[in-house]
Amino acid sequence: MSQLTLTRQQIRRVDQIAIDEFRVPGVVLMENAGRGCAELLLQQNPRGPVVICCGKGNNGGDGFVIARHLHLAGIEARLILFADPQSLSGDARTNYEIAVQFGIPITIVDMTYSPEEIAIETKRCLGEADWIVDALLGTGVHGAVTASFAAVINAMNTSPGQRLAVDIPSGLDCDTGEPLGVAIEAQLTMTFFAAKPGLVVPQAKKYVGEFHVLHIGIPVEPVLERL
Repeated sequence: MSQLTLTRQQIRRVDQIAIDEFRVPGVVLMENAGRGCAELLLQQNPRGPVVICCGKGNNGGDGFVIARHLHLAGIEARLILFADPQSLSGDARTNYEIAVQFGIPITIVDMTYSPEEIAIETKRCLGEADWIVDALLGTGVHGAVTASFAAVINAMNTSPGQRLAVDIPSGLDCDTGEPLGVAIEAQLTMTFFAAKPGLVVPQAKKYVGEFHVLHIGIPVEPVLERL
């Protein structure tokens, strides 16, 4: 049986169907995604801090959930937020606020700084990381990665920790598997519900590494029938 793959547009529709027709709240999907990623990380037996790099969207929200579950499991988790906390909204904001209340260390990187300054601060924060979690950009990115996020991605790629990408390596086109200028080079990728075309093409292997598909509480067959 061939592996199920869904495009960017199709996976957005899956989320919409799950929320609107099956009444699975987005915050539940985010919780399931983040917890599953944390469980995969725990299987790697991290020896040092796990540093989770978060953007302001739902990919970052998954990262906040990952940090919380690692924290609950007794693993040192640290967050880096590459956005103004006030720009967070919806489920991502909810999980950010939970992480704050849990006392998980959070470094805020001002993305109005120069790319050089952003790279220096990112490298400083990642210096002790055993694992680095990429929860920056997700599947919705179109066009070339901005200079500021390219600086972050390059800093992550050149830091000594191993890397787990959440849903898709940031900077990799979800549908084609081509880097949008620069992309995370992950050892592990945990994607949700179904593989994406850009994860399975041969040229994406250096970015994706070993990838896993996590089911996050969406009924597969009934949703696929509605696509």
